[in-house]
Amino acid sequence: MNATAPFFSIIVPVYNRPQEIKELLESLQHQTYRNFEVIIIEDGSELDSAHIISGYSENLNIRYFRQSNQGPGPARNFGFSQAKGDFLISFDSDCIIPSGYLDAVIRFMRDHEVDAWGGPDSGHPDFTPLQQAMAYTMSGLFTTGGIRGGKKSIDRFQPRSFNMGLSKKVFEQTGGFRFDRYAEDIELSIRIQSAGFRTRLIPDAFVFHKRRTSFKSFFRQVKNFGRGRIDVSRVHPGAIRFAHWLPVLFSAGLMFGVITGIFYPQILNLTMIVYGGYFVLIFVDALRTTRSIISGMLAVPSAFVQLTGYAYGFIFSLIRKG
Repeated sequence: MNATAPFFSIIVPVYNRPQEIKELLESLQHQTYRNFEVIIIEDGSELDSAHIISGYSENLNIRYFRQSNQGPGPARNFGFSQAKGDFLISFDSDCIIPSGYLDAVIRFMRDHEVDAWGGPDSGHPDFTPLQQAMAYTMSGLFTTGGIRGGKKSIDRFQPRSFNMGLSKKVFEQTGGFRFDRYAEDIELSIRIQSAGFRTRLIPDAFVFHKRRTSFKSFFRQVKNFGRGRIDVSRVHPGAIRFAHWLPVLFSAGLMFGVITGIFYPQILNLTMIVYGGYFVLIFVDALRTTRSIISGMLAVPSAFVQLTGYAYGFIFSLIRKG
């Protein structure tokens, strides 16, 4: 490692979320591995974070940039271009980073060749019950979280930008993000793998991810995830697999059962049994994971919003651009 330059450069775009940046920087202060810099890109915010950043300049090697609003993809690319580290790490502004994150990456690198990596996300004990529920549904085995990253995917993992690392060489050869928003990380991950670089899941390099603070904003977020998957498939044919249709099948099956059940009560009864059993499973698993009855109960509507929102964005984008 170069003694005069950081080994890691942490890049964080932010848009009107100064309080989130404060919590993220507070967590970065406690990293046990210290050879890193932090680059914050203010992406056209009306509520800027300058006053927050200045409070951490003595304890962190931190640089702060402003630009007009261009979206998280271009903001990260700008941060990558300014980075001095050998490896570049992208976090979302609503993440809290465990103190051992960078050490976990270093340990993994000792035993594996890594060009790019991603890590899991989870809820934090200090999150609200709703944030805990959303964190569960985004990472849980029985929701779409189960699609994106069990240990079986460790050698072909597609990193997500809320917790993504890549070497400077990868950035220089790929040019970074091509989409300004909505699945920009998936599109980049596909190009990284297509270029022959080694992408890995580092299970111990996890972050606490807040997600959203209401079901309405959560619906908008997951709708954009569904929309983004279609956008990626237009650039990379084959990017859509059967698993990505599951939220659509879930939503279509529920709609069919309810509508048909108006005329055939036995179909409505069967639908209620099947979907009721699924939501009971969600509650039990969320209760086990979060250890909170309230979060377990909130995980049920959260899963419903996640699956139907993703399906809506997926189908709407498919039809609109078909």
